[in-house]
Amino acid sequence: MTLIINTMNKFPLLFLLLVITTIAQSQTIRPGAIWPDNNSNHIQAHGGAIIQYHHQYYWYGETYDADTVHKSVNCYNSKDLIHWTYKGKVLTMSMPDTVLTQFKLERPKVFYNVRTRKFVLYMHLDGVAHGSDRDYSFASVGVALSNKPAGPFKFIRAFRPLGDESRDIGQFIDDDGTAYLIFEDRPSGGFHIARLSADYLDVQKEAAFIKQPMEGGAIVHYHGLYYVIGSHLTGWSPNPNQYATARSISGPWSIFKDIAPPQTNTYNSQSSFLLKIAGSKSTTVIFMADQWKPDSLWDSRYLWMPLRIGDGQLALPAPKPWAINLKTGVWK
Repeated sequence: MTLIINTMNKFPLLFLLLVITTIAQSQTIRPGAIWPDNNSNHIQAHGGAIIQYHHQYYWYGETYDADTVHKSVNCYNSKDLIHWTYKGKVLTMSMPDTVLTQFKLERPKVFYNVRTRKFVLYMHLDGVAHGSDRDYSFASVGVALSNKPAGPFKFIRAFRPLGDESRDIGQFIDDDGTAYLIFEDRPSGGFHIARLSADYLDVQKEAAFIKQPMEGGAIVHYHGLYYVIGSHLTGWSPNPNQYATARSISGPWSIFKDIAPPQTNTYNSQSSFLLKIAGSKSTTVIFMADQWKPDSLWDSRYLWMPLRIGDGQLALPAPKPWAINLKTGVWK
């Protein structure tokens, strides 16, 4: 205590600035920084997405550590999008299909079905099949079900949506509550936007097929226009993510344009989800992306930034610390 008192007496302004800086940092989202949860561990929710349920946000994503790489899903919840509480592994997978010798789980997305009151988890399932030495040949989705947002989820089945290959997946829930799965189809050279069945346990009907070889698909409906974002097929390496627009989710879709200066490679990130915050004064769309570190995936970071969006234009600002008022929807 004596040391602290002496420090404050000798350097009162420096101490005050340190306190103010610490408080400010704890109230902001800092793109590209280590993001600690309530246990001071870096959040492991990669390739993920967010749903809102009972005035709380739930963030689901891939878990990366020594034991569960590509095989489990983490869940965190928050009331302010800044401070996240770890809810645990809500799904840990064993071999999902007998045709596989190796498998991986990627890009988990959770939908809440108001009618059934169930939480439905979709995931990209892939791996090496018996008699093959080619990875990513399974190209399917998996579905799991839970009664609670923080699980546990029970795996139901794996399948190819609409009979097509499926790799990176994304999710979209329209303003009228209609749920869609976005999935990349490598043989067809594009990606599908497909409506889910009433219980969300199956992919029912194709809403659009966009002939553009892209993954990391994400969609938002903003002021009468649909905006879709995706990244090019460069594996773990970042590239210039692009967007297109349409007045109907079935299209026609515009040509694709860069969301950031192409030389930045989307500030070394890859799209994962678009989160819309509709407040009393403004509606903010948050670009959620991953900054992958393939040699140390557990240390991969998150790039979250509010988009500049409207009138058919969309741009990702250069990353910097920011904050949002969730009641008004205003960010700064």
